Parts: sequence; structure tokens; C-alpha cells
Amino acid sequence: MIIHHVGKNNSILNKFIAEIRDISIQKDSLRFRRNIERIGEILGYELSKLVNYDNKSIITPLGIKNIKLPANKIVICSILRAGLPLHQGLLNYFDDAENAFISAYRHHPNQDNNFEIVVEYFAAPSIKGKTLLLADPMLATGQSLVAVYEAIKKQRTIEEVHIVSVIGSTEGIDFIKSHFPKNTHLWIAAIDDELDSKGYIVPGLGDAGDLAFGTKL
Repeated sequence: MIIHHVGKNNSILNKFIAEIRDISIQKDSLRFRRNIERIGEILGYELSKLVNYDNKSIITPLGIKNIKLPANKIVICSILRAGLPLHQGLLNYFDDAENAFISAYRHHPNQDNNFEIVVEYFAAPSIKGKTLLLADPMLATGQSLVAVYEAIKKQRTIEEVHIVSVIGSTEGIDFIKSHFPKNTHLWIAAIDDELDSKGYIVPGLGDAGDLAFGTKL
């Protein structure tokens, strides 16, 4: 796996990461969603540097200009529900991309810290011959990403995949390395070293889905 730790170099990205982590600022769900969206835009911009480009002739009012434009056919797939603001950020830049959505949640059968990932919903166009951007803001244990990847493979042909995440754990990244193809690219804004006993990233930011859309039962 090829890891692009975008946040390791200082940029305006630092401000957006700081605000989504800040316990006082993150209470504003609108601002939280917008910051996740802006982080998605930055990660999408960095990702765009590695797609293929073709020469195109653009007719202006005064002549013709040759310019290289992205050639990849892109499908953005977000993991519901937390992935929606990140999805929108990517879509802001890849505005002609097709869209896919998949659900994944932690199921605690014994009402303890042990859990399994349940995937119940998947809607997507054909992915064959296209570039799949798999968007999940929190890469904690990595089990959700692996579960949705395996579910997608059963229904669609995947030829090229890029994972886009906001915050990940070192443990989670190590886990997905062994389950995704070696040519998979991971685009991530921040990496934390620790997971707690419940499998949440520390210091992380909490539950991204709840912060974006409200608490759930």
C-alpha cells in the first residue's frame, strides 16, 4: 500500500484538522461537516496529481488552447453515514464522478467491546475500468474498510482503488495493508498512534457520524 500522509507537512489543512478535534468547536455540527468537506477537497486535490491526463483542445473566444485534463473515470463510494461530508468534498473537485454508497456498522452481539462489522446496503454503478475512491473519515481498526471492500468485490470488478480518510490509527493502517492490493493508495490527513479498548482512535475526535448528524440510539 502506498500511503500519502498529507498532514505531515504544514498547510491550512492543520487548521481544519484542529477544529474537528477541538471539543468546543466541534459542537457546531454545521462547521464540523464543512471542515470534513474541506479536508476532502484538499485530499482530492492531492489525489488528482496521480490520475491520468489527456491532451484536450479548448476553444476560447479568441483561439484554441491545449490543456491536459483528467482522463480517469472515477466512482466515489462513501461509507454511510459518516462518510457523506467527506464524499461531498471529493465530489466538489471530481464533479463529474459517479457515486456509490455502502453501509457498515459495528454490531456488538454480546453487548461488550467485541464487535463485528455488518454491511447491509450497497448501491453503485459499474466500477469496471474505473478508479474507485473509497471514502471513510475515521480509519480506526480498519475492519470497516476491509468489510466493505470485500462486499464490493463480490458485486463489482475493482481494478484501481484509492482510500480517502481524515484520521487513522497506526494499527488500523497496518491492518488494511494486508487486505488491500499493494498498489492501493491511502490518502490521509492525520495519523494517531493509539486505539482505546473500544477500538476508537486516541486522541482522535470522537464519533464522526454523531458529530456530523447527531447521536443515534
